Amino acid sequence: MSQAEAAVRTPRPLWSLGLLRSEIAMTFRRWRTLALLAVLAGVPVLVGIAVRIETGDGSGGGPGGGGGGPAFLSQVTHNGLFLVFTSLAVTLPFFLPMSIGVIAGDSLAGEAHGGTLRYLLVAPAGRTRLLLVKYATILTFCLVGTLVVALSALATGALLFPLGEVTLLSGTSVSFGEGLLRALAIAVAVALSLIGVAAIGLFVSALTSSGIAAMATTVGLLITVQILDTLPQLHAIQPYLFPHYWLSFADLLRDPVYWDQLQKNLGLQALYALVFGSAAWARFTTRDITG
Repeated sequence: MSQAEAAVRTPRPLWSLGLLRSEIAMTFRRWRTLALLAVLAGVPVLVGIAVRIETGDGSGGGPGGGGGGPAFLSQVTHNGLFLVFTSLAVTLPFFLPMSIGVIAGDSLAGEAHGGTLRYLLVAPAGRTRLLLVKYATILTFCLVGTLVVALSALATGALLFPLGEVTLLSGTSVSFGEGLLRALAIAVAVALSLIGVAAIGLFVSALTSSGIAAMATTVGLLITVQILDTLPQLHAIQPYLFPHYWLSFADLLRDPVYWDQLQKNLGLQALYALVFGSAAWARFTTRDITG
């Protein structure tokens, strides 16, 4: 048997750390990615400054004290750690998923439009492996984007407001160290809330060779579904919409933690990832790559 025949008959592994590292590095070197991360980092700064201006010397109640905004917004002036929770609540409905939609929508369609997709497939990558690497890269951005928001909010909160014991939504007080652990858990929960959007964006990207069209379609679907989730007439289907349980991360600020909504959110995101990930695989593995 020749070396060429052996190479053809040898099964390719579904995973490649080298390919994943290369894809992640390329994604995070792009100016578009850096710009998205800069916007995400800027949101907590703007929220913190707005709360500080609203309360004057920082000792009064926050703008959420009258019942508007996230349930913990009024606590920001008393403890800067609450700016982390507030910023995640502000960015999760739009800024974070929009960023994911841009990265996911461009993942395959951008390569096809630039003429590099067929060269990636000529290399010993394989379509399934390449698709898995693309999805893993998008999930990496989900985590990095969420942590950027959290870290920016933590730094801004420490500069503008006092830090100390954390009073949970249930009225229990915990140490600042435990509050940091809960903030980390909330950041992970928010990142996991985006895996459904990531799969939808990857599927849309597999349908077209236009990166701009894929990004616009993904963001458009996101906005449409968010609107549907607010209409009372559609309450019967809303529990099946991917953003429905996004704000369930607030239950991590209770003692004891309410796990019901968190588990529903994770299960729903896993379902979307399975359905749209499978659809992306079915489309991509049978697609005629011309670019």
